[in-house]
Formats: sequence, structure tokens, C-alpha cells
Amino acid sequence: MFISKLDKQHSKPQYVQLYEHIKHEMVTGGLAEHTRMPSIRSLADFLGVSPTTVESAYSQLQAEGYLVSKPKRGYYVQPLGDLELNIERDKGGGAPVDLTKRAASRAFPARDGASYQYDFHLSQNDFALFPFQLWRKMSNQALRPDNQHLLFYGDPQGEYGLRVQISSYLHRFRGCQCTPDQIVVGSDQHHLLTLLSSLLKLQVQHIGVENPGYLLHAETFKQNGFQVSPIPLEADGICIGELVSRQVQAVCVSPSHQYPRGMTMPIGKRIQLLEWSRQTGGFIIEDDYDGEFRYHGRAVPSLQGLVTDANVIYLGGFSQVLAPALCVHYMVLPASLLDAYQRLEYYTLLEQSSSRLHQYTLQLFMEGGHLERHVRKMRKWYGQKHDLVIETILRVFAGKAQIIGKDAGFHILLRIEHTKTEQELVVLAKQADIRIASAAYTWLEPPHHTHKEFLLGFGGIKMERIVEGVERLYEVWYGK
Repeated sequence: MFISKLDKQHSKPQYVQLYEHIKHEMVTGGLAEHTRMPSIRSLADFLGVSPTTVESAYSQLQAEGYLVSKPKRGYYVQPLGDLELNIERDKGGGAPVDLTKRAASRAFPARDGASYQYDFHLSQNDFALFPFQLWRKMSNQALRPDNQHLLFYGDPQGEYGLRVQISSYLHRFRGCQCTPDQIVVGSDQHHLLTLLSSLLKLQVQHIGVENPGYLLHAETFKQNGFQVSPIPLEADGICIGELVSRQVQAVCVSPSHQYPRGMTMPIGKRIQLLEWSRQTGGFIIEDDYDGEFRYHGRAVPSLQGLVTDANVIYLGGFSQVLAPALCVHYMVLPASLLDAYQRLEYYTLLEQSSSRLHQYTLQLFMEGGHLERHVRKMRKWYGQKHDLVIETILRVFAGKAQIIGKDAGFHILLRIEHTKTEQELVVLAKQADIRIASAAYTWLEPPHHTHKEFLLGFGGIKMERIVEGVERLYEVWYGK
């Protein structure tokens, strides 16, 4: 691993330069598997930088699965597998490739619209920081008389200008490789998954989903006539061996931040998953619902961007980035499905389900650079809430709670031991004006264990209510 110095004048921070250099060396074979990395202090001394710079680079590489930390032994290079990666992306190379020229029983949480003094809703935004004035300005521009065409039916695939902005945003923020013509906009995930079902039905009959996982995936595909199999999770994500043994032809995964357990799929397993797809012709449906929100280290890049032309369908949206009420979601189709989509659009007279006015307003918002600034601001704000929740749980619950899936997203998983049932504990919390949800409903095939787990969201609750809310939750569950 040859690197003599970092550029202090470079636009990228020094830890990012180091992270990118080491990652490139690993992917290109310059650093062999199981190689022991230089210690943080020795590499910092050699490069003339602070140990924090090296530690930050190592931590990000560890989060993405490129390095593993062994106590009292140091950092080691993880095996990456044999799949050929798109190295040009790691060199900072060019624009995305132009593909347009190539043809048990469980308890469900109540949809509770009530307000709570301590609202640990698992996925609610903090709207106090929503850019109301900017959004109103962009909305007023969209409603000018010379934009009266926006009141008519629009492009069934979504406004082209918005798709240009989404393509650019995904390339910069999530490492995706896509063109505007690969992007399909819709009002919600259910609508997009229903469209996707029509595209896949001639090639796919059997789909695997994460267990536990986001039930919308399983239920939507079931409703569209697919056989759906719950695939168990391992410590680092979905079990690849089960995909093979169950002979599924497509799989839904959330590799950057698994819902609900919060693990990040490391690079080695991502490559195994892509290799499974390549060998079997199977499709990977990547749900990146909150991939922008990682609070310690850089955001983990998408699986979609690792290999050019892989059979990966990428799902994203603006519900957690901005607000659910905008009703703007999207999917990125691989080249292999573009012709099928065009036929579907033509023969079904498909219409766009997402408001053209909202689409155009969002386009203007993104063109002005406001979205990226908003994401950075919210990432910092949610990170502060995340850290305060973790700190308070560790202090208040002490040894009576285990925290699972921290450092990203809008919730953590709280595991406790208690004589009462999960439903009884939820009722006790509700009586104390606390909203919290059991995680039991996320299982398609419930496990044979006695752990009680709860989804504790921190995005929407007011900062000043967090400490008191956690303390109150402990009191109603365990007493003072």
C-alpha cells in the first residue's frame, strides 16, 4: 500500500483521500486478503497527519466491510470474493454508463394518529427544520401561469428534469450508476413494486425477502401472485446459502441499513450476492430507504453501484429525506428491464401517480442545491438525537437493555427481558403518553426465542423530550 502523503489543499478531507486510496488498493489487489494494516499511530506518523484522520478512514472501511478490527491485534483486510468490480468508480472515474442505447401470527402496530408527549415513532421526520420558505418559493415558481402544462397528465415515467436531478443526486450521494432513462417515479413503494411485479412476472415466480424485514415487500409480491419465501438473516445480513437452497429467482434486501435490525451488509457479502445474481440470472431488489442517514463515518455506498449492468433494482424516495406528504418515490431499473418497462407503459396506457406539481417543485429545489444542504443539516441533527438516545438508554436501563442496530437510520432496536408480554409493555407505555412499537410484526416466520424487542424511533421526537421520555419508559416498565 504505497502512499506518501495526503493533499492538504484537496477539496476532499484528508481522511476521505486515505479511505479512497486504501479501498482502491483492496479492490485492485494491491492489498491482499488478511493483510494486517499499519497501526493508526504508525500510519499517522508516516503521513504526517493526526491519528484521528487515519482512525476515521479505518472506521469507514470497517463499516463497509473492507476491514475487520481484531482486539489487541489491529485491522485486517477482509476477503472480497472473485467478482470483478467496476474499478473506475474507485478511481473517481467518469459519468454513469449510458444504458439508454441498450435495449405466523404477529401483532401489527396500530396506525395511531394520536399525539404523544414522548413520541418515539419509528420513522417520523423532524419537521421543525423543514425548509418551508424555500419550498414555498419553489412551489410558487411551479404554479406560474406559464407552467400550466403541469396541470395535465405528465410523463408516465416521471418528469424528465426531476429524473435528471435524481440520477445526479444518486451518483454523488449513494454511489449509484444510472441515467435518467432508468429511473421510474411513483407516488409510493407499493405502486412501484406493483409495476415491478408486472415487469418480473415472465422471468420470476419465486422471491426471497429478509426475515425479519419490511412487510410491504412480501405482501405486495404475494398479492401479485409470486411465491414468497422468508430468508433468515445472519450477523452481516441475509443468508446467501438460503437463496441458493430455496432456489429463489429474486431477493429483496436492505444492505446499507437493514430494516429493522440495522446491520450493514459488508462488501464481501455484497459481492457474494452479486455473484449469485450473475450466476443464476436472479434479480436483487435493493431498498435504500434511509441510506443517506449514517451518523458516524461516511454513508455506505449502494450495492447497485458496485458492478456495471448487474440485475439490481434500486428503490429510493424522499419520505425520510424531506417528507412523506410529497409522495415522490422512485426505482432505478437495470438495462435488462428497460424494454419490458417501455412495453408495459405503452400497452397499459400507464399514468403517473405522483403529482407533477410536487415533482417540478422538487426538481427546482434540487437544481438549487437545497436538497443536499438539507440532507447534511438533517444528518447532523438526527445524529445528535441518535447519540442522546443511546447515551440515555445506557445510563437509565443499565444492564437491563441491549441496543441493536445503531449508527444509522431513524430508529434503534431495544431488546429487554421482562415478565410482561410485549403487548402489555406497549400498553403501559401508551398509558404513560409514550409511543413505542413492538418489533414482533416484522417477522414473517417468528423465531423461537423469548427476547422482547421494540422499535424506538428518535427522528420525530423533540430533542428536549428524549431524556425524560427514556427515563419515563424505564419507570413504567421497571418502576423507580
